[in-house]
Amino acid sequence: VQLVESGGGLVQAGESLRLSCVLSGDIVSIRVISWYRQAPGKQRESVATIFSDGTPTYGDSMKGRSAISRSVDRSTVYLQMNNLKPEDSAAYFCAAKPWGMNRYDYWGQGTQVTVSS
Repeated sequence: VQLVESGGGLVQAGESLRLSCVLSGDIVSIRVISWYRQAPGKQRESVATIFSDGTPTYGDSMKGRSAISRSVDRSTVYLQMNNLKPEDSAAYFCAAKPWGMNRYDYWGQGTQVTVSS
């Protein structure tokens, strides 16, 4: 399974971005897709997760300002981020957890989000 993120960029505070994570390969083997982010000098944190049945969950970092969704064929997972703040600046990664595994075996290369004040 391969994951490729896109959609990052430089925006001003208060603006929105939609990130995309395109999956290829044996995507039916994937049970969970999550978006994580990591800023320099900080720990990686979970932003949002979508399960195979479509159920979303959100981390505290962007709860209320983000929405995770996916395409009908499940090949793309989106992260809509609204009312962005400078502290949202980070590299954003998508990760996939296969059925039967309790770890994220597949990671994308990340896309950078920078929010100016």
